[in-house]
Amino acid sequence: MNHLINNKYPFFVLLLIFLTLLLTACADKQQPKQKTNVKKETQKETTPYEEADWKLPISIPEGEFFMLGGWLSDTEVLYITNLEQTSSVYRYNLLSGKSKLIYKSEYPIVTVKISPSKKNILIHSSPSSYEGVVTIIDKNGSEQMKQSFASYELDFEWNLFNESQILVTKFDEDWKFQLSLLDTSKLKTVELSLPQPFIKWIDEKNVAYLNWDENTPSLFAPLIIRSIETGKEKTVLPEVIQFSTFPDLLMTVSVKKDDSTVAVYTFFDKELKESFTFSIPQLTKFSDWLVPFYDYSKNRGQFITFEPLSSGEVDSYTEGFKLVSYNIKRKKSELIMEHLDNEPILFSPSGNALLYGNRFEKIIDLKTKEIYELIKE
Repeated sequence: MNHLINNKYPFFVLLLIFLTLLLTACADKQQPKQKTNVKKETQKETTPYEEADWKLPISIPEGEFFMLGGWLSDTEVLYITNLEQTSSVYRYNLLSGKSKLIYKSEYPIVTVKISPSKKNILIHSSPSSYEGVVTIIDKNGSEQMKQSFASYELDFEWNLFNESQILVTKFDEDWKFQLSLLDTSKLKTVELSLPQPFIKWIDEKNVAYLNWDENTPSLFAPLIIRSIETGKEKTVLPEVIQFSTFPDLLMTVSVKKDDSTVAVYTFFDKELKESFTFSIPQLTKFSDWLVPFYDYSKNRGQFITFEPLSSGEVDSYTEGFKLVSYNIKRKKSELIMEHLDNEPILFSPSGNALLYGNRFEKIIDLKTKEIYELIKE
């Protein structure tokens, strides 16, 4: 019996050694797979590019830099150059450093407006002081529509919810105005009867405007929403200084009731329910108020604005502005930069950067909080 038991020990030892080797081999085979998975996860967490990779400043192929037209993507911007009486529109890739000519105008270009989807571009050129030409192209330069307006000045507003529609306001030299609805899908323009020249889309079929009374000058005006189709309207707020509409919210600027040195920013959702508000010092001008430049990124849910350090009159104010970002959902703010000039800003599609400057000639990297010059003077 003892002999039988003793013969079993080598068998169990061999079995244990075999199992150990088998488990070790399986573990060795699995290790490369684990490394691959880690690598894939790391790649997903990193961005496809870094702003440090931007090729700046832009080398202008021909003519003189006029202005940046906006973002076509996170890595591509649109800019305009002038040469004698002609203008050219270029796409510029921030990563490759290459410019691509997409449109050449025989007349000076006044401005460009990029559509909400970034697929189309409105070009406003001016053959004379009393004529404006509106040309719609896609981002590769193919012409979609062209329309001439007898006007001294033109203003435009893309429909955020149906970009085949554009509101066009034409002004005469005495600033009398006429609004038209330009429809690129139907290739036609229809005149509209609206009481104010500066209109914004609040949804696909309704617009909003401040109903200023020309006969009774005022520092405030009621905010009105009006149906384009029926003309039916309603008053949303009685006293507003300025407002803006975005795809998912409405923003208004008013003055604090018991303190005119404070400006109040209020945000409303699609059902016009108040969702967030904050206040900043108010600067006054001779006949109205100064509303510092701002923009909103739906992608990040962030509203960004310049803020003065104290209230007072614009002409005597010398303290500069700070750039502050507000997270609408979290109701939190973040100081981005200080000691800046109050100039136009425009979010990139991802919300990671801003075009900045009166001609959008600079970029602010919101992650590193650095300013880059797009154009070398």
